[in-house]
Amino acid sequence: MKGLKLIQRAINLQEVKRIPWVPFVGVHAAKLINKNASEFLKSEELIYKGVSEAITKYNPDGIPILFDLQLEAEVLGCELIWADENPPSVVSHPLQKGILLSDLRIPNKTDGRIGITLNAAKRIKNDHPDLAVYGLITGPFTLALHLLGTDIFMKMFMEPDEIRMILDFCTAVGKKMSEYYIEAGCDVIAVVDPMTSQIDPMNFNQFVSPYVSEIFTYIRSREKISSFFVCGNAEQNIEEMCKCKPDNISIDENIDLEFVKNITLKHKISFGGNIKLTVSLLLGNENDCQADALSCMDKGGLKGFILAPGCDIPMDTPVINLQAVSNLVFDEYQQQVIRTMDNADAEETEIDLTGHWKPDKLNIDIFTLDSSSCAPCKYMVEAVNKIIPEFGKVVEIKEFKIKELESIKMMRALKVKNIPSICIEGEVVFSSQIPPREKLITAVKEKLDQKFAKKING
Repeated sequence: MKGLKLIQRAINLQEVKRIPWVPFVGVHAAKLINKNASEFLKSEELIYKGVSEAITKYNPDGIPILFDLQLEAEVLGCELIWADENPPSVVSHPLQKGILLSDLRIPNKTDGRIGITLNAAKRIKNDHPDLAVYGLITGPFTLALHLLGTDIFMKMFMEPDEIRMILDFCTAVGKKMSEYYIEAGCDVIAVVDPMTSQIDPMNFNQFVSPYVSEIFTYIRSREKISSFFVCGNAEQNIEEMCKCKPDNISIDENIDLEFVKNITLKHKISFGGNIKLTVSLLLGNENDCQADALSCMDKGGLKGFILAPGCDIPMDTPVINLQAVSNLVFDEYQQQVIRTMDNADAEETEIDLTGHWKPDKLNIDIFTLDSSSCAPCKYMVEAVNKIIPEFGKVVEIKEFKIKELESIKMMRALKVKNIPSICIEGEVVFSSQIPPREKLITAVKEKLDQKFAKKING
């Protein structure tokens, strides 16, 4: 058994003989056909060819058509910056520019790049009827943040009714996008809402649960599978996510898989994840990838688990690494060989931090996956950049993208556990939650006082 039937069995919490495998191929599919991300995301033919090539190379049980959380935002008036190696990023927010919510309308299936995506989905499903085809929609909270910007965090407290109206609109968009994907033949509708990792359970209950629950109810009424994708350290919200009643919850490497397994199975919900995107898939070798994937498989088990990367696969991920995971999934003998191997980590060379600290500067280090492609990372960097005028040249900011080996070493040296995070003078001050403006300013002022008071007293 493989493909859609195997995923349906896992979703229904029936024991399987083999764990289903879903590589979240986004713009990596462009790499497979020697195209850049911008070309790929704007062309039905290239999306079709790239995803088809990924199916051939990686032998998946399921695959997304597109992994672009700016698709709906672009149609709704957000300006984008395009990149060659990542999906585009939002750089303007219509509700900040004087456009009224009443001016916005729910997208039609032919608006913007929606039509080319749906057409590609139809072609892939026609070619691979036994494959579970995933249609990904931007979750209401993340879409609301695209429309309004980081003001959403303040207005959640100061003007909650306004935020609820925006979320009602974003929910309607989500339901309509779900309808379009279902009509195009998609079997799984995944609500991807990464920004929900930035809020606590109380706010999640108020500003996320009612809205995503409505989308999941709609998907269920159409007799399709629903999945709730989240990234970042959303551990505190897993219980609340389960209460929204999706069929599946998918998480990244920031959350322990066994922790998620215990909660989701208690709620009779399947779960998926969480092969490391950068340390294993992008920067590791075949052995690293197989060891990581097997660790996930052993933790996930044969009931209710879908093996997948923690998020969309970086564009330059070596094909051989993903093929190594695919081969492992189908090879029980190889799984047993890896279990018996000595998996002690080689001793790492510590990073030299001598030149990092400067006596006349306050170091603010922001650890991200990549702020040009990861929404929580983008808004974390944006939050820091917005307060810099308060301090001038005395503050030095650096982003460490963990797609790079040196950044991973730096992350370990400063004991950063979650992405995105802000370190000030080597101390983790904000971990996986975007701080409000005043709270961030206060933290920087305190660190400035500490650093320069020591200098004066010394």
